[in-house]
Amino acid sequence: MYFIGYDIGSSSIKAALLDADSGRCVASATSPSKEMPILVQHPSWAEQDPESWWQEVIHATQLLRQQFSFDAALVKGIGIAYQMHGLVCVDKEQQVLRPAIIWCDSRAVEIGNDAFTALGDKYCLSHLLNSPGNFTASKLRWVQENEPQVYERIHKIMLPGDFIAMKLTGDACTTVSGLSEGTFWDFSTNSVSKKLLDHYNIDQNLLSAIVPTFGVQGELTEKAASILGLVAGTPVTYRAGDQPNNAFSLNVLQPGEAATTGGTSGVVYAVHDKNAFDHHSRVNAFVHVNNEEEHVRNGVLMCLNGTGIANSWLKKMIGEISYPDMNQEAATAPVGAAGLQVFPFGNGAERILENKSIGATVTNLNFNTHSRAHMLRAVQEGIVFGLNYGMDIMAEMELDIHRVRAGHTNMFLSPVFREAFANTANVVIELYNTDGAQGAARGAAVGAGYVNLKEAFHGMECLSVIEPDAALQTQFRDAYGNWLNGLRSLLH
Repeated sequence: MYFIGYDIGSSSIKAALLDADSGRCVASATSPSKEMPILVQHPSWAEQDPESWWQEVIHATQLLRQQFSFDAALVKGIGIAYQMHGLVCVDKEQQVLRPAIIWCDSRAVEIGNDAFTALGDKYCLSHLLNSPGNFTASKLRWVQENEPQVYERIHKIMLPGDFIAMKLTGDACTTVSGLSEGTFWDFSTNSVSKKLLDHYNIDQNLLSAIVPTFGVQGELTEKAASILGLVAGTPVTYRAGDQPNNAFSLNVLQPGEAATTGGTSGVVYAVHDKNAFDHHSRVNAFVHVNNEEEHVRNGVLMCLNGTGIANSWLKKMIGEISYPDMNQEAATAPVGAAGLQVFPFGNGAERILENKSIGATVTNLNFNTHSRAHMLRAVQEGIVFGLNYGMDIMAEMELDIHRVRAGHTNMFLSPVFREAFANTANVVIELYNTDGAQGAARGAAVGAGYVNLKEAFHGMECLSVIEPDAALQTQFRDAYGNWLNGLRSLLH
């Protein structure tokens, strides 16, 4: 028996085939081999063609088959993870009306800020747990104001994962967790926020029907099954945004547990058992995958947009060098990079900076002192310091994080990054042999009723544990303190 998981990212689409009996991933694929393009028609915009995600889902599924021959009739469920906060608009024929406005697009910041003022911080924070900010609801309002001819044709709006589920099943539906990530959800009433919709003059009928995170959400159509080489009627049984799903994939389900990622953007996501919020809305709370009315499970998320993208930008600037070689060279520079500081805020408005878009900055560069190695380390440390800045905000919400889990991938492949993270934040890091696609496949197994939440992680291995080093902690905390002073100067 098998389960398939898809992770719909902004860089690529990943697919995983999970053997249910062993709990192990027997095949995985990524498509395309190079990063998918992000359309930037204006500064601060970021769009992608949703149909391109579907084409890469098809290709990734073909690659799975090339890796491992399996009987499609033995696939008993499909799970979907996806890039959060995007907006896809379709008409009555389920045709895409415009490119998707994706997570790192900043065009709706002012719309959200105005709504925060108009609705009042007391309402927004106590009911939405967030400012409307740059989330999906505000992006939809932007379409309404700036592209009325498109808005008038919208039949349903959806998140990227909802779109892929629709391509699989023909059904337009979403989850409570998904509605919360778009700031459509009222945590106080456990219902769609009519007050926010009324403020934005959005018809609630544009929202898709609600289905459970775990459970049958639709069945594979004949058309989709034929294209993918699967069996019609195979159920889609799990769906979650990439960060809730990443936490799930790492068995982060209970209060105080935390997961982290270091992909294009970087995230720390911790589970809270209260409807808590940051008074400045610098970090965000969403409904976690295992939330129940009688047992609140919210995911508190801090995001640093400029993470892996900062490191990949530097790689492109350098030229012919591999990531392992970059990591090895960065390790030759001292902790603190001899005073060289990088503030990696060059990928749109940063939530932890109260939606400011200040751009990336390099300070204290000395042509006589600093080498390429210093710059390589300074970028990785700057990313870590940005993440730690967000964790300091989370601590103000009474989230006590001492241990975090991550997949052994992306920035966590770097010894310099791991060392800086553990010692700056004073946390133990556990690295696992998993990723978002594998997590989605495990979620599908839960949703299909094959395993429960306690059994879902059979076969997952902890690859390594990184503990803080008392001798290094002082050095990293000093470097972080200097970086904080530099950030304060940039913000004032």
